[in-house]
Amino acid sequence: MNTSLNVTERPALNLRSSVNGTSAKEGKVLEIGSGFTALSFKEKDFSGAMDPLVMVDHYTMTEPTFGAHPHAGLSAVTVLFEDSEGKFHNRDSLGNDLDLMPGDLYWLKAGSGAIHDEAPRNGAKIHGLQVFVNLPSAERKSAPTSLHVKAENMPIFEGKGSRVRVVLGESNRMTGQQSPAQPMTILDGHLESKSFFSHQLKKQENAWIYAVEGALLVMTGDRKIRLSAGQAIAVSDVFPSSLNEIHLFNPDDSPAHFALFAAQPIDEPFVQKGPFVMDNEAEIAQVEADFAAGKLGYLD
Repeated sequence: MNTSLNVTERPALNLRSSVNGTSAKEGKVLEIGSGFTALSFKEKDFSGAMDPLVMVDHYTMTEPTFGAHPHAGLSAVTVLFEDSEGKFHNRDSLGNDLDLMPGDLYWLKAGSGAIHDEAPRNGAKIHGLQVFVNLPSAERKSAPTSLHVKAENMPIFEGKGSRVRVVLGESNRMTGQQSPAQPMTILDGHLESKSFFSHQLKKQENAWIYAVEGALLVMTGDRKIRLSAGQAIAVSDVFPSSLNEIHLFNPDDSPAHFALFAAQPIDEPFVQKGPFVMDNEAEIAQVEADFAAGKLGYLD
């Protein structure tokens, strides 16, 4: 949804020499019109440890804001939290026309290009995450495809004081649906006061953890970092033996709500310009020309 036209260029990263994680970062306030507010996070703020995530917006949306817009070279992923109210109308040039409900996920792998539109139905209040996920260079021009996962089809882990939805991927011997692009785990969890949750990373995975509400202690190996609401941390698997498991603990008296993303990094250079991610500036210029010429498709 975030279609700003700032250009970001990211060189290739040497993960074996990168820092094992970054400090907690606060999202930047983003307001568009009268119906969209967000805290926005960019991959450049996390020293490469956010890879393959390019951008995450934690948003509330109450009225149509962006209109039909293009995507190419990335996946645009929508995660709706369960406290959303009403329906989120989702359309794209693949022919999909559906309402997302509270708790749903929609993954649009744009590839070579697609047109997308999401807007709250009348009276709806949508609360969730909008995520741009990078694609490997070899898949940037692949045919677009999509995945809709309904909330009722997501496994739920319930422990002592914890409730965690496996929105996508795997956690604690529970397996949800798989992404239509590179493998990724997405968790949407709640912790009562003084409760724990642990997630086992796969070898060489990065993780990005966000405190949606309340406070979290994030523990990886011998590191312990406190997150307050609106803060995120990214960690990269530089030392697999010490970073196989992420432990989350709610130290406060009030409940905590978190989101966790885990995936292997792509570790390739790219250029982002708004809703496009490509290998270089020339490819960005070409996809902009293709969009102007109507080659990315149309909404019915």
